[in-house]
Amino acid sequence: MGLTDLTIALYLGLYGSRTSPKPPYNPPLPPRSNPIDTLYGKLTGLKPSQLKQMQRLYHQRIPGACLTTVEFGQRLAALSTEIKQPLSVYLNRRGQVIRVGVGTPRQTQIPLGELPRYGADRLCGIRCITTDLQANSPSKATLTAMVLQRLDALVSVGLSGQGFTRRGGGAVGYVQGVYWANLLPQGDPPWAVAGPMTLEALADQDFPAWVEGLEEEFQREGGARQVDSTQERVVVVGLQTQDRSPLAFEQGLAEVQRLVESAGGAVLEVVRQRRPRPHPQTVVGDGKVEEIALIAQNLGANLVVFDRDLSPAQGRNLERRMGVRVVDRTQVILDIFAQRARSGAGKLQVELAQLEYCLPRLVGQGQAMSRLGGGIGTRGPGETQLETERRTIQQRIARLQQEVAQLQAHRARLRRQRQHRQIPSIALIGYTNAGKSTLLNVLTSAQVYTADQLFATLDPTTRRLVIHPDPPLAPPMDPQEDSQLVPQGGFQVDPLMHRPEDFVALGDRPHQTLLLTDTVGFIHELPPSLVDAFRATLEEVTEADALLHLVDLSHPAWDAQIRSVNAILDKIAGELAMPPGPVLLVFNKMDCVSSEALAIAQEKFPQAIFISASEGLGLHTLRQRLSQLVYYTLLP
Repeated sequence: MGLTDLTIALYLGLYGSRTSPKPPYNPPLPPRSNPIDTLYGKLTGLKPSQLKQMQRLYHQRIPGACLTTVEFGQRLAALSTEIKQPLSVYLNRRGQVIRVGVGTPRQTQIPLGELPRYGADRLCGIRCITTDLQANSPSKATLTAMVLQRLDALVSVGLSGQGFTRRGGGAVGYVQGVYWANLLPQGDPPWAVAGPMTLEALADQDFPAWVEGLEEEFQREGGARQVDSTQERVVVVGLQTQDRSPLAFEQGLAEVQRLVESAGGAVLEVVRQRRPRPHPQTVVGDGKVEEIALIAQNLGANLVVFDRDLSPAQGRNLERRMGVRVVDRTQVILDIFAQRARSGAGKLQVELAQLEYCLPRLVGQGQAMSRLGGGIGTRGPGETQLETERRTIQQRIARLQQEVAQLQAHRARLRRQRQHRQIPSIALIGYTNAGKSTLLNVLTSAQVYTADQLFATLDPTTRRLVIHPDPPLAPPMDPQEDSQLVPQGGFQVDPLMHRPEDFVALGDRPHQTLLLTDTVGFIHELPPSLVDAFRATLEEVTEADALLHLVDLSHPAWDAQIRSVNAILDKIAGELAMPPGPVLLVFNKMDCVSSEALAIAQEKFPQAIFISASEGLGLHTLRQRLSQLVYYTLLP
């Protein structure tokens, strides 16, 4: 056999003949999306080879005792020099790369909700190594991103703009200097920056011992400022737009603080922002969001409250950017109502209001929460868990609305019974914390809960009041005197009440029995969900024969509160197609104001009554005016 034949024989023996059957064709499997290879940041314009080099960083592991190694720092600097963009790599305490991004730490930061551990007295267990094309000290934006994520450390590798790669792949000469930054338990600013230094000096640091000592300092500082764990630590945020005056803005912000305190929270800081209009995504703007997040971290706050309603998207964006719970003014009011509700009717209406508010704010995870079915018509992704929860809430809302309708019918029957007995009724209305429950207790000896809080009482309470007449009252000197009890409220009483013969007739009556009903307090911009859910309670206002509008004279914005209550009355009357009865304006807490403030109110509302429910001042006059109001209201 010649050389050629031997070569052919060896070839056929090793690789088979050309006539041998082909192996079956197995199509390649589609590539699996491996989250460990995901790249973040600005990837546009990068070559596939460069993307592959960055993905290989995930397979790199740093010794646990080192903050970084010289080889890893040079490799990162070489790759950043090649793509001419900064790179940011995040490692856990075991030295594993868990995130690679193209951009600065601010552009590639980990969402706060995805951090493995997070708290005011501990670090997150992740460090970041980033590159800087200009070899400058870390910028304020970079350091702010470190504080927001509560990183163990931040290493900024400055690039020299030159270097070379050794045979075998080792990079040399790409690093000019290194800066090392870390958080401080207290201080302004809350960080420290060391450097520039060499990569070799940084690699020699005992990182585990250093980070353990730093966390001990944070724990000591956190224990020193620890408060009651059951109390929310709150940062209140207010936005002043061009359509709100500075006075109205400050009054609204002070009211939000009172709401937070009534809900059981402690206000640690109040942040103000001025913009022509709210930012569509973050309300206050990106820079202000970072400032608020820093304030919340430094103070150990676990809740941020905004003074206006937030859309579902805005709430999600703010929570993701701040790393703490974010609620709006309506959620605080709903929480107070849930705490104050005692009766079954009150709890029913609060639950309905909460479900109607939360329904559009449900958030799911798409296919990850899908529920597969079986049989014809059920194959495929099926109904997601989010859709299931939304459908369940809708069904619950429908049932609650039916129960609220039954409650309305029950209260309507009670009102008809009272009307059949010809017992007049007066509803106590007014801004929250005006003293309505206190006045009801004083006049009728009721035992309704009272406190210096917003929405201290929620459930309506009705009590009987018996008024014994006095000798006939003297008629007014001028019969043509204006008879409006509320000059700016739009509700008038029959002018015949000023006739002398009517006063004599009233004095001849043996006594007057009426029903006083304490209703839920009003507030500026009452949430629509509450108006809808508490329709059965608010009907007590429109069905009453007369209204007693109680005003807190000691409040600096009492005039604006009167306008807010009148606006809510008009809205309720329009929705229920039933105008309320005449209104008697009564100013409470006259003992808490100066004589000048009292004179201003008396000049503006000359027909109003001024009392102090807690001190018992002016109550006798109030009883007589209530009797007159009811008597002339029921005249044919």
